[in-house]
Amino acid sequence: MAATQSSGQTVEQTQSASIDNKASAPKREAPSEDAYRLKSIQDLMSLKGKVTVITGGARGIGLALARGAAELGSNVAVLDVLDKPLEAFYDFEKELGVQARYYRTSVTDPDGLSRTIETVVKDFGRIDNCVTAAGIVHDKPFLETTWEEGARILEVNVMGTMLSAQLAAKQMRAQNTGGSIVMIASVSAGTALQTQRLNIYAASKGAVKSLCVQLAVELAPLAIRVNTVSPGFIATEMTKGLAATRPELLAVFNSPPLGRIGDRADLKGVVGYLLSDAAAYTTGTDILVTGGVHAGLL
Repeated sequence: MAATQSSGQTVEQTQSASIDNKASAPKREAPSEDAYRLKSIQDLMSLKGKVTVITGGARGIGLALARGAAELGSNVAVLDVLDKPLEAFYDFEKELGVQARYYRTSVTDPDGLSRTIETVVKDFGRIDNCVTAAGIVHDKPFLETTWEEGARILEVNVMGTMLSAQLAAKQMRAQNTGGSIVMIASVSAGTALQTQRLNIYAASKGAVKSLCVQLAVELAPLAIRVNTVSPGFIATEMTKGLAATRPELLAVFNSPPLGRIGDRADLKGVVGYLLSDAAAYTTGTDILVTGGVHAGLL
């Protein structure tokens, strides 16, 4: 009988996975004393020639992150369940000179998403980066939350994130190029407010952060970096809708120490950094973009 580890994997399976990863790992640059001088910050932040996949990119935070990647020079493949993205998506090509294509698909449909990723590779030739921004929110008292509601949140936010990251990582491994995966988590994974009932949603985002830590180590031999970004209150179509139905949340949204609700633009630079070579030595980390709400409220 094969020896087992506490994770449930056999030692042979673990060793085999490690060998497979190392055998297909891309070559790594040795540290250089002159790198800081020879590599400008502009060059390090550039995504020119890269291909970035963004799930949940038809609107909201995902759309802003897609534009941010395009502004840094990346071609973008935007995936979402909506029939079509907001009109702002169609500005990418004419304003920024990049290729931008939209794919209607669901992160909870393994076969469908796999076919979509195959189509993206056929259209663009490769995948260098993946941003998993697809997600749904749940604001409801814990004692009233149903099994079906909880299962749906976990299906989209956790399993959808896992599947998207897995398919992107498999393509990066096949290319032997490495890459960057940025998963959108949430400040709610570590901070609770009495005014919002985010129980299962917060749990799903906590799972995303844990997944990031595991993948950062497991995929490192393939030169694939994995990080999370945890936004606080961000002005989107979703938060505007919440404020319309629950006006008391307006004061909460403007209660961070910096005194305002966040803008989607506040996330573009952080995610752009993590996708770029400027973050070549950054993996397994979570960056909080909250206006300070994780530290306390005014």
